[in-house]
Amino acid sequence: WHKKKWVEVDGKTGDVTGEPGMGFGIVQRAILTHGRVVPSASTSLEYSTIGGAVANNAAGERSYKYGTTRSYVKRLRVVLANGEVIETKRLSKRELSKKLGLSSMAGEIYRGLDKLLEEHHELVQKTLLPVSKNAAGYALSQVRNKDGSFDLTPLLVGSQGTLGIVTEIQLRTEPHNPNTTLIVALIDDLNQAQQVIMDIQGLSEQPALVEMVDSQLLDLVHKRQPTLLKGVLEPPFPKVALFVEYDSQSDRHQKKGSKQLQNLLKKNQIIYKIETDPEQKEQLWRIRESVSVVLEHHEGQARSLPIIEDGIVPVDKLSGLVGAIYQLFAAHNLQVAVWGHAGDGHLHVQPMLDLASVGDRQKVFKILEDYYSLIPSLVGSTTGQHVDGRLRAPFLERVYGPQAYELSKAVTFVLDPLGLPNQGPQVVAPRAYITPLLCPYT
Repeated sequence: WHKKKWVEVDGKTGDVTGEPGMGFGIVQRAILTHGRVVPSASTSLEYSTIGGAVANNAAGERSYKYGTTRSYVKRLRVVLANGEVIETKRLSKRELSKKLGLSSMAGEIYRGLDKLLEEHHELVQKTLLPVSKNAAGYALSQVRNKDGSFDLTPLLVGSQGTLGIVTEIQLRTEPHNPNTTLIVALIDDLNQAQQVIMDIQGLSEQPALVEMVDSQLLDLVHKRQPTLLKGVLEPPFPKVALFVEYDSQSDRHQKKGSKQLQNLLKKNQIIYKIETDPEQKEQLWRIRESVSVVLEHHEGQARSLPIIEDGIVPVDKLSGLVGAIYQLFAAHNLQVAVWGHAGDGHLHVQPMLDLASVGDRQKVFKILEDYYSLIPSLVGSTTGQHVDGRLRAPFLERVYGPQAYELSKAVTFVLDPLGLPNQGPQVVAPRAYITPLLCPYT
């Protein structure tokens, strides 16, 4: 017997509740009829689910302003490792006290986690990296607030099913405004691009997104599909094409924000284009969306592989990260294209490799080793929005250090003492575990 998936929108609060298997695109369209939106949705919403977004703490272009999925999850219904069903939400100190007295597995979890967070408070605080979003490991720092309130929800969001099985999700939403102002700045120096982004962060009116594509990507697109950008952006391409969009519900604030940015760009003698017309904005967005050409392209059996593509660093280290990526790819004689959420210092990059080739399989592990040594050296995280999975889990200890890593393993044991839910992602995968995943031919 199969129950049809459902979704429910609260017309008063704008909250949306549904089953995890519901398509995110369907949910987004449902709430759009109410003039609302979940702004943290990623570009994969049309072929992903809300459960996947919660499991991965998904983020997207507008996460610069609105944050990740974790910011929008109000409540979860969860099946624990022993089959017990609980609902998570933020509890007051009084409500937490009642939970601590339960004789059920839920009580054991609340007691065990409360004890861990109390005994390792300073260690938990050290897991707060100087980045705007971080999907590596568990969000321990967001469970207990300074007022003593307690919520398992942030811990479960981004846990990839390793701590329990989510069966119902309640999300809050934001008002939707389709009337936006898009500015595309063409910048010929990486250091200048970094400074412009830092200056944008200091403006009183903040945009919804700050995205980028680099000249390497544009060159590849021009080489593979020369007509795609024709009439929109012609070679020679700038080092960085920076996309900044304002979506304030107030026209006055939106105009003020775009004016502030234009003044900043003029001061730095940077060429830019500004559009409010939907069709003209769509034309400009073709530049950013040209990423799909790189991702879908293959040469023989070589394809773009998402093995190192989700690092995030403080914005003041962004140009250093891009330069290091260029050097890394050059060392392995690989083409490189960089794009991503520049306002967060969060970049995507995928090497094109053939896993049927012994030489390329050897490159995979050398690239993994080099890249996941580089990111922590820049005080960043190995993943900004795609979580650890089985591929990045072996490198989690490098992000937080051995003590915090052991604490994460202790948290896993508190919620899953028998090792029953999803095994492999997050904190328990040894490095040797990923070899057969990446090299099925060996």
